Amino acid sequence: MSRTLDVVGAVVAMVLSAPLMLAAVVLIHLEGGGKAIYRQTRVGLHGTEFQMLKLRTMVHGSDPVGVGTIVGRDDPRVTRIGRWLRRTSLDELPNLINVLRGEMALVGPRPTIPAQVADYTDHQKRRHEVRPGITGWAQVQGRAGIPWEDRIELDVEYVDRRSPVLDLKILLKTIRLTVTGHGLAPD
Repeated sequence: MSRTLDVVGAVVAMVLSAPLMLAAVVLIHLEGGGKAIYRQTRVGLHGTEFQMLKLRTMVHGSDPVGVGTIVGRDDPRVTRIGRWLRRTSLDELPNLINVLRGEMALVGPRPTIPAQVADYTDHQKRRHEVRPGITGWAQVQGRAGIPWEDRIELDVEYVDRRSPVLDLKILLKTIRLTVTGHGLAPD
């Protein structure tokens, strides 16, 4: 997808999701105070690090458990609103700002944390040949239900096969998954 389409898509999505985003921010503050936006260092295009923005889904001040640790459904650090935001993937809405900044695209491999990238093979690093995306080929193939290595392989496959038509298919499938709630979060 071209940068112009990414920007137009991000602006449209921000306008359409603004009421939902505002409601989420209010609910996050009501449930536990603290900042509603969470920043985390991720790795993007050509291995460049950036601050990815998300809605905070854990209690204020939660520390990461460890590199690559999956936050399960019963993790006590996840708030009630946070569980809903994660289940629906609405915690990713602030990623639209990253798209406007040029750090992310609407479609591409999901950005990972630097500690994970440090262990990548040269083949796996190919996923950084494109901007990371809010959604991607691996996400619409099963997301967290797919083993990590397979997700990376799907990302490299996307790099090799990317096209405007494939991006459109991924966006449409993402919308369908978000609306139905199927396949978005691990059970």
